[in-house]
Amino acid sequence: MEALFMLNHRAAALEQPLKWLAFALGLGSTVSIVQGWHLAAMRFGLPFCLIWVYCGWLRTEPQLKLINIIFSALYVYGLARYFLAAGV
Repeated sequence: MEALFMLNHRAAALEQPLKWLAFALGLGSTVSIVQGWHLAAMRFGLPFCLIWVYCGWLRTEPQLKLINIIFSALYVYGLARYFLAAGV
């Protein structure tokens, strides 16, 4: 039981740095959208969503988890479609 507490404590300690990273990724994604760099926007957006999925699990926020899982799936679809169309 103590090991589970230590794991949760370590995960909580990572939450704030991850949120700052998500903030930077969100800014990068927004700039990419404004500039018309669609691939870059998806590359910034996917890790942004995955961080928030993790933070949602950490705090057991079901709506945050579901929204970001849906967006993550859409980003994966967009990236796969891009690379399949490019023949990479």
